[in-house]
Amino acid sequence: MTQLLRAQTDFMACLLDESAPLPPGWDARRAAGIAVYRNAYRQRLIDVLRSTFERTARLVGEDAFVQAAAHHLITNPPASWTIDLAGEGFWEVCADLFANDADVGEVAWLEWSMHRAFTAADAVPMTLADFAAATTGFDTGQWDGLRFEIMPGTALRAVSFDLVKLWATLADPLNEVEVARLAEQKWVLLWREGEMPVFGLIPSAEGLAPTEILRGGSFGDVCTILSNNVEASQVAAAAGGMLRNWIEIGLITGLRSALQPTDQATGSNARE
Repeated sequence: MTQLLRAQTDFMACLLDESAPLPPGWDARRAAGIAVYRNAYRQRLIDVLRSTFERTARLVGEDAFVQAAAHHLITNPPASWTIDLAGEGFWEVCADLFANDADVGEVAWLEWSMHRAFTAADAVPMTLADFAAATTGFDTGQWDGLRFEIMPGTALRAVSFDLVKLWATLADPLNEVEVARLAEQKWVLLWREGEMPVFGLIPSAEGLAPTEILRGGSFGDVCTILSNNVEASQVAAAAGGMLRNWIEIGLITGLRSALQPTDQATGSNARE
């Protein structure tokens, strides 16, 4: 290790961890200086987290948020070249620190997913006409093996709180926060319309299907999941309705069969 690199490494260790030893040769004046610099550095990162997790901060209150943010920055110091990723892992920290208030972890996850969706790669969704043209003449085997390219930034998770209502009430600091637990667990489906991240709540059975798609599952796999939740005679109609909805909201960007490699996706049109 070169002398410069060693000095930089020692400096960063001291900056990120108050208990780390000072770099060799540092006197009391430099020790006082690094304390001031460390505080300013950490405060700047807390401000970054606050801007990304604005609703989470309102939900838990300023003091609790600052403590959670400081804990995150100490245990998960930024390692990326971009400050946009300073919040990586913060929702898990919130879920852990506020374990008795599970809505906090869910809101923090949603804010982070919205943030990541906003910066995801651009892609053009398929239209119903595109889909019809691409699947004309498909036999049963081709339908079963059909796989989907999904809008970049799409995210899913099971939730126990009405995040639609909670998200809306947290939008304005003057609103009274409404934390409502759902009668039964649902899923949040988050995707991007143009440049704007959007989300909605869907039933559990419907949430399992896009989860399978994101894992690389086929349309046949989706039908199998649905068969565990609806009557056998209704599987085809349910799958078709779900697929149409995905296309209409702009979730699907391309198709590929079980025999096609990803880079030869039919109808895929991600922008450069």
